[in-house]
Amino acid sequence: MTETPRRSYGGQTAESRRTQRRGRLLEAAIEAIAGNDWRTVTVERLCADAGLNKRYFYESFRSLEEVATATVDMIADEVRIATMAAIASSPPERLDVQAKAAVEALVRTLVDDPRRGRILLGGVASSPVLHDHRGAVIRGLTEVLVAHARTVHDVELESDPLAKVTPAFIVGGTADAILAFLDGRADVSLDDLVDGLAMLWLVTGNGAAEVARLRTSS
Repeated sequence: MTETPRRSYGGQTAESRRTQRRGRLLEAAIEAIAGNDWRTVTVERLCADAGLNKRYFYESFRSLEEVATATVDMIADEVRIATMAAIASSPPERLDVQAKAAVEALVRTLVDDPRRGRILLGGVASSPVLHDHRGAVIRGLTEVLVAHARTVHDVELESDPLAKVTPAFIVGGTADAILAFLDGRADVSLDDLVDGLAMLWLVTGNGAAEVARLRTSS
């Protein structure tokens, strides 16, 4: 039995229109969260900001908290995709080139639209639920960094206590540096920010791996 396709309007399917409406709600959420207005937002206001009827809210989300967590997830996915694509397109034998490409992809994703950087990295106030979810997402991004570090530095770092400290140190420091740049506390150019962070990634990662190797060999 052949499934009847959903009707399309103006060349768009029902699913594509639903996706667009969801995107408009997420964009409205980004604006509200980044503007420190999330604690006072209502479903009615979010829909008005998105230019949508209230009934369209519930076709994609069950609550405002779900919109907020979906917003963080969307930004984190953008960061993860950009960073891993940059690493994949870099020569595997050139760790310095990989680090520079990864940092540049990460920084530009979060700096080109400062709202995204502040939301993901904790530069704006939020609800307890959003705060906890953001922390979990950052830990997930840290795990991606750990997985890549294992392929670069072999297994020595994995068995050393530094494996639990170094990635969190790098991610946390990187997040604070980006927020300092966005807030004007770090008076450097964007290129200097990328170069500095890439160098710190290399120095910290390579140094931790070398300590782990020495510990293992002894």
